[in-house]
Amino acid sequence: MEIKDVVQALAALAQPLRLEIFRALVVAGGEGLTPGVMQDKLAIPPATLSFHLKELTNTRLVTQERAGRNLIYRAEYENMNRLLSYLTENCCQGAPCAANSSGDICKC
Repeated sequence: MEIKDVVQALAALAQPLRLEIFRALVVAGGEGLTPGVMQDKLAIPPATLSFHLKELTNTRLVTQERAGRNLIYRAEYENMNRLLSYLTENCCQGAPCAANSSGDICKC
């Protein structure tokens, strides 16, 4: 992942409402969510939701698919995992990390 993509993704997620939307899409899994469901679930006005979904889509953390008359938004797990890998690739001075007994990824 290029550094400019990392910066854009982190900037998008640094906004509290966008982070909340992204987390809701992660929880929804492969089925994704329609804007209407997100509006109800998160109590976000349509125009505000649309703006934030556009920002998340532009960073490729979220995908959009048309299903008939509906739009379905999904978290883009591959790009999310690339971002996480980028952030942790030099963890433990480059040595592989093992999960500890509490399930944490790393305790360098």
